[in-house]
Amino acid sequence: MPSDPRQIIRKPLVTEKGTMMQELANQYTFLVHPEANKIQIKSAVEELFPDVKVLDVRTMVRQGKPRRTFGRFHYTTSFKRALVKLREGDAIDFF
Repeated sequence: MPSDPRQIIRKPLVTEKGTMMQELANQYTFLVHPEANKIQIKSAVEELFPDVKVLDVRTMVRQGKPRRTFGRFHYTTSFKRALVKLREGDAIDFF
C-alpha cells in the first residue's frame, strides 16, 4: 500500500454531478488507490491541500463493465472513488 499522498489520491473526478455537489454540499470526488482506506484518504487530502479540513469520507468501488469487441468479451477497468466532505468555507481549486 503506497504511503505517498500523490499515489493515494490519483486525480480529481470532474463531472457534472460532482461539480453540482461541490457547489451545494461542499463535497469533492477523487479517484483513489483501490487499497486505500478512509483514514489514509483523509490524511492524503489534508496533506495535499493544507488549507482544508476533511469532515467525512465516503468510498465506493465501481466494478468494470463487460464489453464486446469483435465477438470477444473483455471488462473495462474497475476503480475506487472517494467523496470527501470539507468544512464549511473550505474549498479546493482544481483549475
